[in-house]
Amino acid sequence: MTTIDLNSDLGEGFGAWSMGDDQAMLDVVSSANIACGFHAGDPVIMLDTARAAAARGVSVGAHVSYRDLVGFGRRAVQVTPDELYADVVHQLGALVATARAAGTTVTYVKPHGALYNTACADPVQASAVVRAVADVDPSLAVLALPDSELLRAATTHGLRAVGEAFADRAYEPDGSLVSRSRPGAVLDDADEVAERVLRIVTEGVATAVDGSDVPVHADSVCVHGDSPGAVAMARAIRELLTTHGVTIAPFTPFTP
Repeated sequence: MTTIDLNSDLGEGFGAWSMGDDQAMLDVVSSANIACGFHAGDPVIMLDTARAAAARGVSVGAHVSYRDLVGFGRRAVQVTPDELYADVVHQLGALVATARAAGTTVTYVKPHGALYNTACADPVQASAVVRAVADVDPSLAVLALPDSELLRAATTHGLRAVGEAFADRAYEPDGSLVSRSRPGAVLDDADEVAERVLRIVTEGVATAVDGSDVPVHADSVCVHGDSPGAVAMARAIRELLTTHGVTIAPFTPFTP
């Protein structure tokens, strides 16, 4: 039987500003990457999102970021490894305490935006992120692109490395993601995306922007919660996968 995790970036509002329909997404996904306050999220939103995830048995991960609220964490930030280490420790500490108060636990870490892209390619930043995770809680898994510097660093530090695919992002022939600055980087046809995810899960390949097949070996698939029609897309993915006998389950079990 084939099993796959569906994860989504949630809790990405701030104050009176909200993004996406977290409650609806939590009815579909099996893992929630909760923003920790550096690119989005605040104490109230973090707690509400963690409580909602706990009520549904959805696993919780820390969605850590560069300190960039204005740019939503999508801008490259010049930061030393020691500063990045401290920033990740700070964000993890905040969400670990929040999750405990919400009746759940943090079980993995997934960087956000520019930090994700940089740490997947740069061994120095990857090491800073992973050292922070290992020092806070070595039982935490690290979720990132397969064959990335981030997952290599996680393995080196004795952490569980979990590869993920992206449902609604276009791939380069080398397996990297097409930059959001380029047209067609984000896919928006729910049926097309669902078929794409089914192929990733059952065949281990995705069609790259040049039409070639690129290997994608993942234990989790990310469905972004902030894109137009995100909930409909997530539902289409889940329905198609389950119709084809795929079980949706978190890669780290929900732990109350």
